[in-house]
Amino acid sequence: MDPLQSYNNQISRTVMDLDPDALVHCASKLSLQDLSNMAMTCKFFRRIAYSDSIWSNKFRENWPQQCTSSSFSQISEVREAYLARRTALQQFKFVDPLNVQLYHSPVSYTHLLLDKDSIILAQGSIVQIFKIDSVFSGGPFQLLEDHNARITCMRLFPLKDTSLFRSEMQNADNLLVTSSCDRTIRLWWKGRSQRCFRGHNGPVTTVADRLLGDCSGKVLGTGGEDGTVCLWSLRCSGKRGQHALKTTFYGHEKPVTLLSVAGHNSSLLVSISKDAKVRVWDVNASSSSRSSCCVGMACVHGAPVAMKCHETLCYVAAGSSVTAIDLRTMQKVSTAAIHLPKLYSFEILASKSLICTGGDEKAMLWDIRKNQEKPEPVADLDGHIGHVTHLHMDLYKIVTGGPKDLYVKIWETDTGTLANSLTCCIPEELESAIGLSAMAVNGYRIVTSSCGAEPGLFYFRDFTNSSRPVSLDEDNPSSRFWE
Repeated sequence: MDPLQSYNNQISRTVMDLDPDALVHCASKLSLQDLSNMAMTCKFFRRIAYSDSIWSNKFRENWPQQCTSSSFSQISEVREAYLARRTALQQFKFVDPLNVQLYHSPVSYTHLLLDKDSIILAQGSIVQIFKIDSVFSGGPFQLLEDHNARITCMRLFPLKDTSLFRSEMQNADNLLVTSSCDRTIRLWWKGRSQRCFRGHNGPVTTVADRLLGDCSGKVLGTGGEDGTVCLWSLRCSGKRGQHALKTTFYGHEKPVTLLSVAGHNSSLLVSISKDAKVRVWDVNASSSSRSSCCVGMACVHGAPVAMKCHETLCYVAAGSSVTAIDLRTMQKVSTAAIHLPKLYSFEILASKSLICTGGDEKAMLWDIRKNQEKPEPVADLDGHIGHVTHLHMDLYKIVTGGPKDLYVKIWETDTGTLANSLTCCIPEELESAIGLSAMAVNGYRIVTSSCGAEPGLFYFRDFTNSSRPVSLDEDNPSSRFWE
């Protein structure tokens, strides 16, 4: 054969000419997201991505103790079995999670976070960090006691998004940020206060939900009881936090209660104060002309409860309604929800166009695509006692609870169907316990802390390797399920 012709034949071959078994072997190394992207490209790659051998391997890797010959007997495809179990675990539809209850002091936890391998709790002015692996063995925990007054807010930000440390030290860790009534903001890493920011003239009330700016330099936003919004540089310059204050925005007449970064422009920071006045600040505006940094103003009705930005819209939960404001025009474009007589909590899942609101004795699920003058909920998540003050929402589940309710309830996100009900205290103490003081959810894990008779108790559950599905067993008070 002519060498040129042989070369042309070789370069005319495509990936579809490869052996399917070889492609399946390569695809087995991909993540779930990459497999999904592969399946959407064409029918050929979809057959490869849906191969039973890929999903059998994933099943064995994640749940080897559950992978038996009967694991897939009820489902025609292994992929369906894998995804069905993964969804059920994400929705906590099991009665045998790995769990532990810990009691450390008679003071209620006010803030809770779940990191990749840690449980972070705030109690007054103190932060406690428990390594998840050591929780079950009763191992030691870290006490962070640098604050001198009550902690008002806790956030986790990827350390790699900051320039606080040298590049070789930036890894997959998260940076813990706390604000306090002692007028300071502290940045924690590896169990130490690495930076302390001072600049507010009163208690620091809130921290922005995301970092501002681009890769050239990230900025942290905070709000205070003095009505100011402060911006802090997250760069390595400045020993222990000195000279980190970039600028201070003035304009609010009441304490700033909430901060959220615009979804379409990371240089825009949205703030709301106790008088329900909304302001938008441009981080890139000249610091020498601070009054011009306010690029938009609006006002809502009622006491602010929560605020979330998505793309060009800002959803503000205040009083008894959730209002959507267009950040380009500062006009109210819709009323996304009306929860009478009063709202106590709010969450949004933008990828599914859903929001959830917590009120008296129930939560409500809303579809934000239905812009009606009088919006109607798509589901009532009822059965609670008292106010629903705590909400978590992700692709699989909605978790709801409150300070007067002994149970935290789990609902399917798509349908609003009740999936499980978990106690937020030790079952033996149900008669003397009172509800939920704080909550954190991350994937297959949930941490709840109780208030009332046992205020210093927190309850950790991990559903990763659960095997017994929920049932209608009313004799099991720690986990109940109703169809």
